[in-house]
Amino acid sequence: MFVRFICIPRAEGIQTLSIACYELDFTGIGSLGWELDEPGVQNITVTMATFRGTQNGVRIKTWARASHGFVTGAVFQHVTMVNVSNPIIIEQRYCPDKNNCPNQVSGVKIKDVVYDDIHGTSATKVAVKLDCSQGNPCSGIRLKDVNLNYVRGNQPAVSSCAYAAGTASGISNPTSCLY
Repeated sequence: MFVRFICIPRAEGIQTLSIACYELDFTGIGSLGWELDEPGVQNITVTMATFRGTQNGVRIKTWARASHGFVTGAVFQHVTMVNVSNPIIIEQRYCPDKNNCPNQVSGVKIKDVVYDDIHGTSATKVAVKLDCSQGNPCSGIRLKDVNLNYVRGNQPAVSSCAYAAGTASGISNPTSCLY
């Protein structure tokens, strides 16, 4: 388990970050849930970040395996996306090549995550993807003043949600899919 900030030097105990990421970099809380008894991640704030041409923007990734881990109190705020493939993504059913986790659900509990003032452009039609686990749904997700536009053609960006509960307020572009 780790909190991964690829685009800045690794540091312990970081709670608030101001960063700029380019090309393949991203900011993410990732690879949680590989071990059954691993610590959780809580009270992390990423603020005033800019992503240009990256694959992912702000990402939470958990393995589709049994785990007692958790993510709670994460805040992503004042973030600019420029041509980012996955600006906002929760990937709770991560299982590359279907090895070591087929047919399993994530045991990692994701709750009380805030996305505030996330704006800019998405390189893909799905600008907000909240793909949570059926066995351990995400809860308390808050989208506030999210304004992401699809860069290609005149098609609007969209949201995609699976087992994600929460609220949206202020600007909601794309339209929220939270329930």
